[in-house]
Amino acid sequence: MADKISPGMQQYLDIKKDFPDAFLLFRMGDFYELFYEDAVNAAQILELTLTSRNKTSENPVPMAGVPHHTVAEYIEKLVALGYKVAVADQMEDPKAAKGIVKRAVTQVITPGTAVDERVGNDNNFLVALTRTGGTDKDFELAYVDLATGESRFTELTDFATVAGEISNLQAREIVVADDMLSADEKQFLEKQLNVLLSVENEGTTATDKLMAYVEKTQLRDLSHLQTPVRYALTDFLQMDHATKTALELTVNKREGKKYGTLYGLLDATKTAMGTRLLRTWIERPLINLSEITQRQEIVTSFIKNFFERADLIEALKGVYDLERLASRLSFGKAVPVDLLQLAHSLGNVPAIKQVLETLTDENLQPLTERLDTLTDLRALIDAAIDPAAARIITDGNIIKTGYDTQLDKYREALTHGTQWIADLEATEREKTGISGLRIDYNRQDGYYFHVTASQLTSVPAHFIYKKALKNATRYTTKELSEIEETMLEARSSSSKLEYDIFQSIRNESLQYIPRLQKLAATIAEIDCLQSLATVAETHGYVRPQLTENSREVTIIAGRHAVIEAVMSAQSYVPNDVLLPETTDMQLITGPNMSGKSTYMRQLALTVVMAQIGSFVAADSAALPVFDAIFTRIGASDDLISGESTFMVEMSEANHAIQQATSRSLILFDELGRGTATYDGMALAQAIIEYIHEHIHAKTLFATHYHELTALDKTLSQLTNVHVATLEKNGEVTFLHKIAEGPADKSYGIHVAKIAGLPQTLLLRADIILQKLENQAPELALTADNEQLSLFEPDPSADRLKNEIASLDILNLTPLEALNKLQELKDLL
Repeated sequence: MADKISPGMQQYLDIKKDFPDAFLLFRMGDFYELFYEDAVNAAQILELTLTSRNKTSENPVPMAGVPHHTVAEYIEKLVALGYKVAVADQMEDPKAAKGIVKRAVTQVITPGTAVDERVGNDNNFLVALTRTGGTDKDFELAYVDLATGESRFTELTDFATVAGEISNLQAREIVVADDMLSADEKQFLEKQLNVLLSVENEGTTATDKLMAYVEKTQLRDLSHLQTPVRYALTDFLQMDHATKTALELTVNKREGKKYGTLYGLLDATKTAMGTRLLRTWIERPLINLSEITQRQEIVTSFIKNFFERADLIEALKGVYDLERLASRLSFGKAVPVDLLQLAHSLGNVPAIKQVLETLTDENLQPLTERLDTLTDLRALIDAAIDPAAARIITDGNIIKTGYDTQLDKYREALTHGTQWIADLEATEREKTGISGLRIDYNRQDGYYFHVTASQLTSVPAHFIYKKALKNATRYTTKELSEIEETMLEARSSSSKLEYDIFQSIRNESLQYIPRLQKLAATIAEIDCLQSLATVAETHGYVRPQLTENSREVTIIAGRHAVIEAVMSAQSYVPNDVLLPETTDMQLITGPNMSGKSTYMRQLALTVVMAQIGSFVAADSAALPVFDAIFTRIGASDDLISGESTFMVEMSEANHAIQQATSRSLILFDELGRGTATYDGMALAQAIIEYIHEHIHAKTLFATHYHELTALDKTLSQLTNVHVATLEKNGEVTFLHKIAEGPADKSYGIHVAKIAGLPQTLLLRADIILQKLENQAPELALTADNEQLSLFEPDPSADRLKNEIASLDILNLTPLEALNKLQELKDLL
């Protein structure tokens, strides 16, 4: 006979049906409980004690629970691991319930909808994806950040571009229809990009699908969500995820952290909104020259006006995260401290505005005009909320005295009651002679006389027993009970009234959300610009000259800004980057560890900095406005998708060749080394020729194939440069300086020496190298660039062949055979 299901468990099962892919946290008293498979899995993941319900039955139900006051910590852990959590709360007071307590899911928290402030200042984008069926724009992608309200959408050409944009957004959850993706596409997103795929079949556009999913999971007011804004990848300097990773723009490759990145270097922002916007600027540099110039002009003004900028920074320091405060208002989660932070932030806006007006720069005028002081909202909060208000909104003491007449009356009664208590305590102490007699209060026992065990014999007859403790006993009296009743009524009514007043203030604040979001965006932009000015001044950066009419690159004494910042400025060796109109490509040769990759990244970072409006690390810089940066720097296998280093190299090279234009920047480092020497050399040469003849992009191509340096004789827009070295008394010093012409050696053995390989091994390698160099194999190029024989015939090979052929093996003595074998070995 099957176990009978209780009404409570039936309620759980009914709710669970609607959320099969989520952990269901079911509120029961002071705990949130999990049952069945959820309990088993959660116990393992969260290290909870696994128990069971109906232990004596034939089929006990697995059960695990967490206290209600710590549930947020457990939810955060589950979501961080990529799970969904549905929270079912009690919808009525259990004491007033007739039968089973009503429960319902009040929110579903998922990796893409988490808004907990503890995750930091970064955006958390939830992405939705649809197929459009178009010929040139096959996908539509939309995203939203529930914490800030930001929402955008775009059309993309193919799945590779979609995957790149998802990577750029660092999305953790993708919303799709259940039949939209192929098995390979699903596997790529789940395994390669490590995102959670959530099914939503409502909505034809990505934006509609996104909103349908958000409404189903959030189950609360979403008035802070902004109208989705369309964008196109071509509106910005295009860089795929591999390029951003190689350049370490926002996260370092070793730890995935901000330190050691361009973002970490340029971030001198003072507000959370500014920090988020700066990251967006770095990931999406501009291609519109007038917009870049406007940012440069403001950065210039901030640099020139040091004292005004200092005042601006101080004012910005007092501004809290307005975007997230607006979302907390919308969600109905704002507590008194949130409103106080909001009022404090608004109080700093006039100071920010005054600084900008003082600078009298017409470029600042649009920002100044958008600085909405929201004086009416600030006045409302200042008048109503007590500066010492508690976080909990049900316990009172959050509304200022004088704001509400009825509340003031309750508080007056409480004040008198406090005096009544004090007077009664003094009177009874004197009458009873109990020197330590005092009146205390707690929620369970209310007001009571506290009498220690040593003074119990002095307790008078009119004291009414309440509770015995180990070292004391609690009593009440008729008079104390009457005072308590009056005070508790006033306290209860006062707390409820305060709660109602706070709710009305919070609701009234909702109308200001759009203005708050516009203010937040304006302050974020101001903060980013002052940050760029502060960093430029600190590190001695210069304003680059950008043009749309020339493709010339002239950087004098350029530096890799990030590397320079983490090492001594005196020890950093600057380099010029000179690519005149007549030069499209530099072929870079030189030893490993000598600085070729740094030189290439230096140019890319300079371009990125220039096109976000920043000053750059150089003595001077003149640059065209690039439309894209393509890189292949560093070797790495793509183990998850099963692609080798060489396959990744070729894929990234193909992406650049297919997408680059004459206004793009291409950086290729050691392309072709992932395969056999001659295959790699042939492909490298063919790629160089193709870019030179068909694309004409500005290109830096670093290689170990020294034979390729002969290409400058046949390719008119290619020049050779190398990293200079100093060789003296057998010791080699890398000068980290770029010089004209090709390198004459690779110094690989010297690099191995620096790496600490054994001395005997290095000596043997040197001997082998000398023998190989004596053979002097060379790559011959014909006038039409066709590859000829790589090696000249080796005469010693014929001699060895003749010696072996002339041997009379049958007539050799053992000793003669050994001697002959030694001769052949020496010859070999």
